[in-house]
Amino acid sequence: MKEEKFIFRRIVAGLIDYSIVFVFIFIYVSIFGKINDDGTKSVDGIKTLPALLLWFIYICVIEMTFGSTFGNFVVRLKPVDLETRKEITLKQSFLRHIVDPIDMFFFGIVGIILIKNSENNQRLGDILAKTSVIIGFKRFKLN
Repeated sequence: MKEEKFIFRRIVAGLIDYSIVFVFIFIYVSIFGKINDDGTKSVDGIKTLPALLLWFIYICVIEMTFGSTFGNFVVRLKPVDLETRKEITLKQSFLRHIVDPIDMFFFGIVGIILIKNSENNQRLGDILAKTSVIIGFKRFKLN
C-alpha cells in the first residue's frame, strides 16, 4: 500500500515557513539596507550574513531541534531519516532546504512532480538528505 503524499499539507507548511522568513528578512533589509538608485533598499557584503543566519536558524536549527519547522508543526508533518525513521540531523535539515529554491520553482511544480513520482514521496531536498515526511504530531486535546 502506498503512503499518503501530503502534498497540500507540504505546500501550506512551506508557505507558512517562508512567509515568516521573508517577513523577517524584509524587516531586516528595511532597517539595515541602503537605498539604491531606483529607491529600493538592499543589503550586500557582510550585511547579508544576518539574513542567511536567520534562514539557517529558523529553517534548519529549529527543524532539527524541535523535529519540525513551525509550518510543518501546524500541518502535523515531520521529516524523518529515510532508513531509521528517526529525527533528522542538522546536516540532513540543511541538505533538505538548500535546494528549496529548486523544489519551489514555479509555484512548487518541481517538488510536487518529484513527490508524486518518487517511491518515498520525496522532493529533491528529501532525496538529497535521505529523508521522508510523515505525520508527526498528534492533535492536542483540551478537556
